[in-house]
Amino acid sequence: MEKILFRKLLIDCLTFFLITLFSASIIIWVFQAVNFLDIMIEDGRDYLVYINYSLLNFPKIISKVLPFVFFFSFFYVISKYELNNELIIFWNFGVNKIQLINFLFIFSIFLTFIQITLSAFIVPSAQDKARSFLRTSSVNFLESFIKQKKFNDTIKNVTIYSDGKDNDGNLINIYLKKEENIDNFQITYAKRGKFVNKKNTQILVLYEGETINFVNNKITNFRFSKSDFNLKNLQTNTTTYIKTQEVSTSKLIKCYLKLNNLNFFNIDTKNVVIENCLPSNLNNIIKELYKRFVIPFYIPPLMLAILFLLLKSKENINYFNYRIFIFLFGLSIIISSEMSLRFVKDNILENIKIFMIPVVIMVLIYSIIHLNLNSFKEKK
Repeated sequence: MEKILFRKLLIDCLTFFLITLFSASIIIWVFQAVNFLDIMIEDGRDYLVYINYSLLNFPKIISKVLPFVFFFSFFYVISKYELNNELIIFWNFGVNKIQLINFLFIFSIFLTFIQITLSAFIVPSAQDKARSFLRTSSVNFLESFIKQKKFNDTIKNVTIYSDGKDNDGNLINIYLKKEENIDNFQITYAKRGKFVNKKNTQILVLYEGETINFVNNKITNFRFSKSDFNLKNLQTNTTTYIKTQEVSTSKLIKCYLKLNNLNFFNIDTKNVVIENCLPSNLNNIIKELYKRFVIPFYIPPLMLAILFLLLKSKENINYFNYRIFIFLFGLSIIISSEMSLRFVKDNILENIKIFMIPVVIMVLIYSIIHLNLNSFKEKK
């Protein structure tokens, strides 16, 4: 009977948790996807790049909202059980409160490892793939990012300006500056211009203008009635380098060992090739590893905070205030988990203290629950 009761409670909690988790994640993803439209509109990216980039950010959203949704869901369901007198069924069938607490606590540890898998392996891989779409894609919709009467520098080393468009879709009074470096650049003026596709290459055809070349302090210029400005293989100024949060966990660990001259389990760190594996980036690497492996361990303390609800009955005159206190206590644990990231340093001994915080909180809360249950038995 105990197994049936435990399974029923867990299914109710998980059902509400999963529905809330995906609903909240989808809402956030929709708002974020709207912001990602800039990738296509301002950078002139392909629709497929936008779709793939947006979808690959979904695991990151789930990972971010999971702790709060977990706390809210289990807090709500267990409170509902108490208010509807459903927990009395457990006690009437001889279930001890400590048994139920241990059961849910063990489940929270299982969920912790799911969160670690998500944050340490799935999210970095998805983020890297999302960024790879930007790295490998080309600028396809050049007309889309050119704003009227505004200098557009979305394309790397190229600045484009236009007064507007006429009724035929031609750009009017165009200014183009293409530079390789400070000493080498090209400026082109044209009264009119139009984008044309030639052999799968987008070309800006310019009419009635002049081109000025500045090369090694020498200026040359020529006038033209028609000239083609090739836009093939142009890159945007969008960040395409690999960020620390996009690097795989195994590479981050190898990079950390390499920077600290450590050698554990004969891990090969000599051939580690990471774009930002630098001493100046060591603190960011440690913080990223902390986010992936330590912050998920705040889930068991969160579960124990929720289980304080089992210590008092709804018949207690202060039960409403007690629930508010527990809810605020749980929120403080979530906030503390995020704030603790700021205190992560390069010093190993200092970091060990920070890494132990969730374990200390977990032991402390469990001890308080155990003492309360023992004192309740003695009063009986």
